[in-house]
Amino acid sequence: MAVNSSEIKEILGTFPEIGKWPDLVGVFDRAGDVKRPDWELPILACQAVGGDRSQALPGAVAVACLQLSIIIVDDILDDDCGGVHFLYGNGPAANMALAYQSLAALSLCRAEISDFDKARASEALNRAALKTATGQQLDVQNLRGEESYWLVIHAKSTPFYGFAFELGAILGSASASITQDMYSLGVVIGEIIQVEDDLIDALEVPANADWKQGRNNLLLLYAQTAEHEKREQFLRLLTKIDDPGALAEAQRILVSCGAVSYASYQLINRYRKAIKLLRGMSLIDPSGLHHVLDEYADSLRTRLKLSDIELFNESLKDI
Repeated sequence: MAVNSSEIKEILGTFPEIGKWPDLVGVFDRAGDVKRPDWELPILACQAVGGDRSQALPGAVAVACLQLSIIIVDDILDDDCGGVHFLYGNGPAANMALAYQSLAALSLCRAEISDFDKARASEALNRAALKTATGQQLDVQNLRGEESYWLVIHAKSTPFYGFAFELGAILGSASASITQDMYSLGVVIGEIIQVEDDLIDALEVPANADWKQGRNNLLLLYAQTAEHEKREQFLRLLTKIDDPGALAEAQRILVSCGAVSYASYQLINRYRKAIKLLRGMSLIDPSGLHHVLDEYADSLRTRLKLSDIELFNESLKDI
């Protein structure tokens, strides 16, 4: 059975601080209205190594809380108009982020696992939080170039997904080697999600914030730096991207210059790497994790069809 937000909210409600902080509950309700498949990853990883859902549920709570804390901080740093700091102010929002990170740690203290595994789970959570904070600090520096792009992704985006998979394995009392393999799988999944997000953001209408804030979106970075005949035209279009006509033309250039194909190439390679990692692990029930990868592949096929990139769809058939 899939984890749902009401179940996680009920567990969080057992912490007395939650009842005394209505705005904190409001933040969770806003997030819970959106389907959050990431929250289920520890459960799928735990089941893959032979554990059961009840063992992994504290991990789902921890992942949900950590993700909320990251989103709150990320929205503050990006000055995202949809962030909770626009409702409550930067100070209260920062306090909420701290609260959710603490709730993540406390939820793992309640897990019915050995003290040794609790220590492993705590270390994994703190490592992921520290790496993400380091990545966010790199991100605000707006480092340029593809090398910097992957540096930020590996520091900011992938530790969370590595943690989600690693945590599930720990809660299922998996060996250190399986736990490390699960972390590696999560890192690749994190890369897939980030590049696909870049693809979605670059093709979104009206113009996504990536266009306006000069973020290191992989597709926009490619179109601005690769040698192609429409590069100067693309750079001019960036200055008037709020114009629907300019956005449409810039997005056509993303397709014609090879930016979409380049992102697709990166996605295909990582999808294949994820499958290889998963097949190389000695797991008891990997079906849930295979289903996750299949869902990502289906999502990518659908997304690329919108851009008429048939090569990508053909490439995925033999995976």
